[in-house]
Amino acid sequence: MTARALSLFGFGQPQVSSRPEYVRHQLDPCCWVDYGHGFLTGGDTLFDRLVAELPWDQGRRLMYGTWHDEPRLTARLDLDDAAVPPVVDEAVAVLSERYRRRFGGLFCNYYRGPDDGVAWHADRIGRQAVDPLVAIISLGGPRRFVMRPMKADDAGTDARPGPTRASVRWLMHSGDLLVMGGATQHHWEHAVPKVKRAAARISLTTRAGFDRDGGVGTDAGGPESDTATGVGQVG
Repeated sequence: MTARALSLFGFGQPQVSSRPEYVRHQLDPCCWVDYGHGFLTGGDTLFDRLVAELPWDQGRRLMYGTWHDEPRLTARLDLDDAAVPPVVDEAVAVLSERYRRRFGGLFCNYYRGPDDGVAWHADRIGRQAVDPLVAIISLGGPRRFVMRPMKADDAGTDARPGPTRASVRWLMHSGDLLVMGGATQHHWEHAVPKVKRAAARISLTTRAGFDRDGGVGTDAGGPESDTATGVGQVG
């Protein structure tokens, strides 16, 4: 395993911060990202536990007629699964209360080092629900999370043409939270690029769009963030 750069508040008992600060980045008039630095303390401790305890699986994808191993490990859990630590349940409850949407499911991705990553994509929930929320908690080593507008032929005529698309990026540290909201899953795509150097990292993703019974979840639009800005660092 790649050596991990330790976070200042990474060790100790994992817990949700009592007063996290959310900064809203307005990507365009209908798409936004909330970033919560230090949303979770003890992220490195939780990282070590999840590496050891989750049922990690090596996914495979068919590309150009050949099966390839995905460059990361994955685990998919229900929130009531015994393998889900209580602090994760608490984090999801905090998100549900803040955004007034019921978050469900837990999608875990384990990036073992710099050669692991995920290509440009939008989450599939964007094909099933209008304006879903996607929340990501990062654990372990820091890693870049990048976003860009979809091409016009993927997102409709309002999207920017491919050659002029500018990307935005965040360096997610252990315990940081990123929430994609509004029409982001319909008009933007995101990726975790492979890099020359990177410590091991886990991302915990939960989504709000449909209730467990198949109905659309309640959406009151979500609160305003503590601080509003433009987009993140332009790449």
